[in-house]
Amino acid sequence: MAVELNHTIVLAHDKHATARHLTGLLGLPEHTTYGPFAVVQLGNGVSLDVADDQGTPHPQHYAFLVSEAEFDDIHGRIVAGGHTYWADPSHQREGETNHRDGGRGLYWLDPNGHNLEILTVPYGGWPR
Repeated sequence: MAVELNHTIVLAHDKHATARHLTGLLGLPEHTTYGPFAVVQLGNGVSLDVADDQGTPHPQHYAFLVSEAEFDDIHGRIVAGGHTYWADPSHQREGETNHRDGGRGLYWLDPNGHNLEILTVPYGGWPR
């Protein structure tokens, strides 16, 4: 069996608000609950298990590979929701998208300060 990522824990101020943010902007099915987690299921079998943090969440980076059509839909929801986005991970090019490796990408922050990214082509242009 090949090693595959199954899930990762995302710490949040409010796990349900964070899960709704992710599912709403990414166009995913409503989250479920499993034990102490609000579970956001991604299309490739990996889940983001969102847990309440008792302190201040340490910002992490989460990148989502999406199709061109999904990119357009997510970008539209980001704009419609009034969320600031950037073309770069250091947030220097506000309101722009990047075109790395022949695809498109952008970054935005979730309510916990996690740096979220959508991209249509993996880094290096590797096939999907």
